[in-house]
Amino acid sequence: MPAVAIGSALFAVAGVVARQAELRPFEVRAFTAVNQLPESAQRPVWLVMQAGSLGAVGAAALLADRTGRRPLAIALGAAGSTVWGGAKVIKRFFGRGRPPEHIDGCRVRGRPASGLGFPSGHAAVSMTLATVACSDLGHPARVFAFAVAVVTALSRVYVGAHLPADVVGGLGLGLAAGSLTNAARFSLARRSR
Repeated sequence: MPAVAIGSALFAVAGVVARQAELRPFEVRAFTAVNQLPESAQRPVWLVMQAGSLGAVGAAALLADRTGRRPLAIALGAAGSTVWGGAKVIKRFFGRGRPPEHIDGCRVRGRPASGLGFPSGHAAVSMTLATVACSDLGHPARVFAFAVAVVTALSRVYVGAHLPADVVGGLGLGLAAGSLTNAARFSLARRSR
């Protein structure tokens, strides 16, 4: 399962960066490049960012169920909510703060994020949903789903809620979790035939 390995590697590398006492210069530069983008992007960014919320998990599962894809709906609901909760537990292990604690001049757009930063739950949830859904989507829709996941991750940097390693770790976690969910789902489907 190459996607599980890729997701796990992304999470591990980002985790090493997140555990450092001081931010690396490349992470500060990457954060600043995204966080300092124009204010005019705030509304569309906020809209896309919702793809990583717990509400998006319910909406995706409901949409799959309403279109007659019950196994996909169950997989989206189970994987998305598990990753959402799992990211909150993992944050305690890393204990990494939010950008305003690390970077002077950080722009916080909207309500300041609370709690710990690594990994980004929004990035993890959006990538989990995209990965689980991709097996049931055509090529253009798959590209769109993964693009939404990446933009969701970048949006968390833009609003000042996460540092770059946080969102890379979240994307990795989501890719691994979504791939494992699909492997389990297809294995169960083969056994039931």
